[in-house]
Amino acid sequence: MWTSFDTWIVVVGSLCAVACALPGCFLVLRKMSMMGDAISHAVLPGLAIAFYITGTRASIPMFLGAALAGLLTALFTQWIMRFGNVDRGAAMGIVFTTLFAIGLILIRQAADHVDLDPGCVLYGAIELTPLDTVSVGGFDIPRAALVNGIILLVNLLFLTLLYKEFKLSSFDPDLADTLGYSSGFLHYLLMTLVAVTTVAAFESVGSIIVIAMLIVPPATALLLTHDLLKMLIIAAAAAVLAAVTGHLGAIVVPGWFGFESTTTSGMIALASGLIFLLAWLFSPDQGIITRQFRRDLAPPVPLSEPDTGTS
Repeated sequence: MWTSFDTWIVVVGSLCAVACALPGCFLVLRKMSMMGDAISHAVLPGLAIAFYITGTRASIPMFLGAALAGLLTALFTQWIMRFGNVDRGAAMGIVFTTLFAIGLILIRQAADHVDLDPGCVLYGAIELTPLDTVSVGGFDIPRAALVNGIILLVNLLFLTLLYKEFKLSSFDPDLADTLGYSSGFLHYLLMTLVAVTTVAAFESVGSIIVIAMLIVPPATALLLTHDLLKMLIIAAAAAVLAAVTGHLGAIVVPGWFGFESTTTSGMIALASGLIFLLAWLFSPDQGIITRQFRRDLAPPVPLSEPDTGTS
């Protein structure tokens, strides 16, 4: 039976997924998909250090710690690439694995003093978000819905105000610099948005699922269109569809295999992957099956008469 809890779980999942998908489009276009993975892991030491300094899990210190860790991830990656003569993928792998390990150690130590659970950070607890509510205008809504909704509005605001600048710096950073739009500033601003979005999603879906939401819906949209505005819209729609079908799948699918239940966050990531698979197979222009079907329907090319060299 569908209850108000299920509705709020889907709302939280949708807000989180769309908030991740929007900046994720620019990560995919910049060929920096691994950076989303790096930041979503590397913010862990920022969270832990913010807690050790302030002694509280209040949102503002956590956001500041995550944003700082995200910026440091981008800076360290650039430094390793520039001074270590290492390619971007290897540099990101070095940075995020090191920071992630430090973060896990610090969070594990913090877990002995406060309910800062590494499992919650990694896997999330979206099923419990309807229990933690705040009053807004006389209505009780889940705190996760409020936080992820605010982050979604912030991402929309920045991407709307700086749409032209982000678009130009994504496709031609040198031209952006020439025209007076600092591609470096826009790069680090995008990294900050990704870091803040990641920490906002920790308690609801966890860092591992954030990676899927940052990359898979934008990658799906890129298979369906090469227009940036349409890509953002399709990525947001795919993210919402993954959240809805993922929770429905978490309710229905385990029973098919004799299990009682499964995690909604994991099913959202699975649903997102299945949506990408459908786009990969049936995209009008780039779908594997679609292209094969067009080739099968194409009329055969007639063979030309061999040239014998005689008139």
